[in-house]
Amino acid sequence: MKFRVVMLALLLPLLVLSKGVFAAQDVPAIAAASSIKFALDDIAKQFTQETGRKVRISYGSSGNFVAQIRNGAPFELFLSADERYTQQLSQAKETPDDGVIYAVGQLAIAAPKSSPLPLDGDLAGVKQLLQSQQLKRFAIANPDHAPYGERAKEVLQKVGLWQEIQPNLVFGENVSQAAQFAVSGATQGGLVALSLAVAKPFKARANYVVIPQEYYTPLDQRMVLTLKAGETAKLFYSYLQSDTAQSVFADYGFARATN
Repeated sequence: MKFRVVMLALLLPLLVLSKGVFAAQDVPAIAAASSIKFALDDIAKQFTQETGRKVRISYGSSGNFVAQIRNGAPFELFLSADERYTQQLSQAKETPDDGVIYAVGQLAIAAPKSSPLPLDGDLAGVKQLLQSQQLKRFAIANPDHAPYGERAKEVLQKVGLWQEIQPNLVFGENVSQAAQFAVSGATQGGLVALSLAVAKPFKARANYVVIPQEYYTPLDQRMVLTLKAGETAKLFYSYLQSDTAQSVFADYGFARATN
C-alpha cells in the first residue's frame, strides 16, 4: 500500500503536466472573413485574457475559405462574411450544424483625405467624377468570391454605375485589400466594409460615408464549427455569442445578430 501511495505521488505531477501540455497544444486554426479582422483581433485578445486559451486566426475571402475547408484545410471554426458560404459547407456535411449569425455587416464608401472624390451614400460624387473623366481608379473586393465585393457590385448596379465604372475598377482579393487600395492613394476611393473604415489604421487616413442598407442584400455574417473542432474552438464559438464579444462587434459598426 505504501508503495502504491508513493507511486501515485510521483505520477500525479506528470498527469497534471501532461494535461497542461495538451491544453497548450489545443490552439485551433480559425478561418475568418477579412472584414472582421480588427474586431476579431480584439475579441480574441479578450478571450485569451479571460480563459488562458489561444486561437490562430487566418483572414481572407469567404469563398476561398470554403474551397480550402472542402479540400481538407485544418480549420476548426469558420466565420464568413455571408451566410451563403457557411451554408455551402453545411450542405456538404462538412459541419455538425448550420451555425449561427454572429453579426450583420455594412458597406461604406471611403476615400483618402486628399482625394477629390466627394463622398455620399448615393454615390453621386462617384458619378460626378466619372462624367468629368476625373475618376481613374475605384476599389472594391472581387465579387467572384468576396461577399463585400458582391454587395459593392449590387450598390453600383442599384445606382446605375456598374457598366460605366468597369474600366476604373481595381479588385482586391478580399475586402481588406480593397480597403487598403481605397485609403492608400492607390485609388481615389472604394466601397469597403464599414468595420474597416472605422478602424484606427484606416480612419486616420481616410473619410467614409455609410451606404444605405436598402441598396444591397443584407450581409448576415454566419459562423460555423467544422467537424475538426476541438474544445478551445467550441469555447471560442460560444464566447463570440456573448455580450462581451457582441459589444466589440457593435463598436466596429456591425449590427447585432438576431438568430
